Amino acid sequence: MGAKGEETRARLVRATRDLLEAQGYAATGLNLVLTESGTPRGSLYFHFPEGKDQLVTQALTEAGREMSDLIELLRDTRTAGAAEVISRLIGLLAGRMEQSDYRKGCPLATVALEVSATNESLRRLCADTYATWQQALADLLVTEGHSPARADAAAGAVLALLEGALLLARVQRSRLPLDQAARSAELLLA
Repeated sequence: MGAKGEETRARLVRATRDLLEAQGYAATGLNLVLTESGTPRGSLYFHFPEGKDQLVTQALTEAGREMSDLIELLRDTRTAGAAEVISRLIGLLAGRMEQSDYRKGCPLATVALEVSATNESLRRLCADTYATWQQALADLLVTEGHSPARADAAAGAVLALLEGALLLARVQRSRLPLDQAARSAELLLA
């Protein structure tokens, strides 16, 4: 595939990611993706011949990988403890949410909540992605000397705290729940 094809494919995925996060799976129709991405219908089916679920799978996969990469970047930028990394992560997510006028929160949550009972392949993708994020957080804690079992439990609690805070911040249109989650995570990890 040439550079133009890769650019077209990337625009389709980016538009899908943005739409999924803001409004969910059902409201993200292919016509809307085409309009938002500025691509012709033929390009959609050339790059994603299996249709919407293939495109959604790619969009969620890239969003999940981006979050994992962000955790690693925050971990590697300085010698920071897990609590500091998590606090910085929450701060970045809060800023992102504010910049989007509270249309963006977790890149998976809207879809995960909507399709978990009806679309097994997307449910599994979301579950696997959340597990990857939890493992990345647990790895931070293991490097600080926590046992793997304690690290996994704490990472699960932090991930649940973060997901809940993103939901509440979006509904309340306030970053306060995220700021509270950052403080709570610090106490949990102390």
